[in-house]
Amino acid sequence: MSRIWNMASAMPHDPVSLILIFCSLLSIGLAKGGLAGVGMIAMPLMAMVFPPVEAGAILMPLLIVQDALSVWAFRHSWNKTIIMWMMPGAIIGVAAAAGFAYLMPTAVIVALLGLISIIFGLWRLWLSYHKLPDKPLSPHEWPGTLFGFLSGFTSQIAHAGAPPFQMWVVPKRLPHVEFVGTSAVLFALVNWVKVPAFISLSAFTRESLIFALLFLPLTTAFTFCGIWLVKRIKGDLFYTFVNVMLVAVGIKLVWDAFF
Repeated sequence: MSRIWNMASAMPHDPVSLILIFCSLLSIGLAKGGLAGVGMIAMPLMAMVFPPVEAGAILMPLLIVQDALSVWAFRHSWNKTIIMWMMPGAIIGVAAAAGFAYLMPTAVIVALLGLISIIFGLWRLWLSYHKLPDKPLSPHEWPGTLFGFLSGFTSQIAHAGAPPFQMWVVPKRLPHVEFVGTSAVLFALVNWVKVPAFISLSAFTRESLIFALLFLPLTTAFTFCGIWLVKRIKGDLFYTFVNVMLVAVGIKLVWDAFF
């Protein structure tokens, strides 16, 4: 216990860092509680406190625990065909992103994380006023592997694999429960694929795992908050705020990387 206490005391204690950590954990909990898409801002916020690879390693165990709850809830409602086509590409995407993170300096990773945040934030703001096509992007299933690659790559870099998944799967117009279940199963598998990648980057340290352990109860509590809020909040205004914040945080990360 004393070791855990010493690690906890080593965590940043300045008010700005604590607010950023709090908001990052809140976004994960709300996303897993049903406010899909909110979790995209978790990694950019955490990367403003910790180096990007360490930030990803801290969030990784939290995501895996929450994924287990989601998969159990939707274990009977997921599309096996979509998973079969997307997972091979996702595995390659995770490996490619891990190689990129290994070769590139921290500043480049921070800049890429910021760029991904800006692009996805703007894309989701665009979706607020435009709908994805009502018909599938392709009559064939093999392009799902390409979108799987994008999901794996962006998930490894920024824990933000949802937009490529949504671009491919939303036009298929799956039943709601099947869509949620397919997303839960895919990203649970992707997150486990990312574990060896993080190990290869020496990202899992005693400090990161203890931080994750300390953050877990709070993240789980936020998940139940998300379940409560999803039935009461006005979604459009909330998501607009989140996406604007995603763009703003992305700009801040890009600025910090180069200036």
